[in-house]
Amino acid sequence: MVLDILKILYKYGVNLKALEVGPGLICIKMDSNFQVSFSYLLEQLRVQRDVIEVSQVKLLPQEKREKHIRAVLDATGEGIIAIDKNGIITTFNPAAEKILKVSAKEAIGKNISDIISPDIPMLQTIVSGESYDNEEMIINTPKLKSHYITSGRPILDEEGNPIGAVVSLKDIENDMELIHTFTQPPMITFDEILGESKKITRVKELARIVAKSDSTVLIRGESGTGKELFARSIHMASPRRDKPFVAVNCAALPDTLLESELFGYEEGAFTGAKRGGKRGLFQYADKGTLFLDEIGELSPHLQVKLLRVLQENKIRRVGADEEIPVDVRIIAATNRNLEELMKNGQFRDDLYYRLNVIPLVIPPLRERKEDIPILTRAFVKKLSYKMNKNVANISDEAMERLVNYDWPGNIRELSNVIERAMNLCNSIIQSQHLFL
Repeated sequence: MVLDILKILYKYGVNLKALEVGPGLICIKMDSNFQVSFSYLLEQLRVQRDVIEVSQVKLLPQEKREKHIRAVLDATGEGIIAIDKNGIITTFNPAAEKILKVSAKEAIGKNISDIISPDIPMLQTIVSGESYDNEEMIINTPKLKSHYITSGRPILDEEGNPIGAVVSLKDIENDMELIHTFTQPPMITFDEILGESKKITRVKELARIVAKSDSTVLIRGESGTGKELFARSIHMASPRRDKPFVAVNCAALPDTLLESELFGYEEGAFTGAKRGGKRGLFQYADKGTLFLDEIGELSPHLQVKLLRVLQENKIRRVGADEEIPVDVRIIAATNRNLEELMKNGQFRDDLYYRLNVIPLVIPPLRERKEDIPILTRAFVKKLSYKMNKNVANISDEAMERLVNYDWPGNIRELSNVIERAMNLCNSIIQSQHLFL
């Protein structure tokens, strides 16, 4: 059929710019100048054998995907840079412009070493093909002063050889503001944890009961199941509800930075320490709740320090001799198998038992599929308002597809899929909008 379509286009002098062929779909991009009217051309295509429908679209599927990816890159708060195998910059998003104080126009087409530094680990990734995470970088030159964390991933060809790399940049100062919350938490309650399945109902009932105590809670669950939502709801149902809720991601910062963030530091404790020192998150959370997300990523050194706090309710700032008493309820969360980490010597047994006073296990979405329609409609309603779109509903076929999918990314993935679908539709979400 593709050949028949191409013959028609050639017959009427259509200049073909792009062609995409997929299951049951042929998409054509062409110049507007040809020998017949556009409506006549459409009629000639409709009468071809096996052609069911011919319609006009604004973008090809690949163009839609590229536009979506570009929107994601532009919207993210992290700097994103991509380079080819020679270190030449091919992608440079707005956040990277802000962090490095270089415009995309200046950066794209230049070697990464000319823009940042010759010793950036991204260049080593092209050679080794290995990823890296949370490397601290400090640039202090007459042209640029920047302090950031970088993680990188290689781009591999079909044979596994590196042909480029993608790197993310997080501005340290901005990240410190984003990584924890010093003010009162959003008023999140158990009523906002949606779902009526037996599994999620049992977990919510248990969480309501344990919220009334000061005992340490360990929340277990896969990524995207809503562990922080439960932590915030427990805080809001506790006697500490009027005090601070402070959240920190233990995997988001290098070990030394995380230590100074958690415990604070004295003046002169290290190069770059603020005059007068700095309070840590334990002090900010005093009389309230400290939520330690991704606790399984904590280094052995910080595991020892955390254990001491849990045992004695006291902290010692980096570079200090005196201990400071704190009154903090700890809620920890992880998607790791802590028992396996203990067997391998990567997580302390004594810390595990201190944390695991009240275990709370959040079921993955695939084990509570009856909640998918409830969650989906809630996301549609919320995003319709946020995106100023009049998306009223989702088709039965699309809903069936959502229910039958296994959701490795859980509720977070479901939310992303619905948001993507709403970008592609105008009234009702159909199955072709889901990309599942």
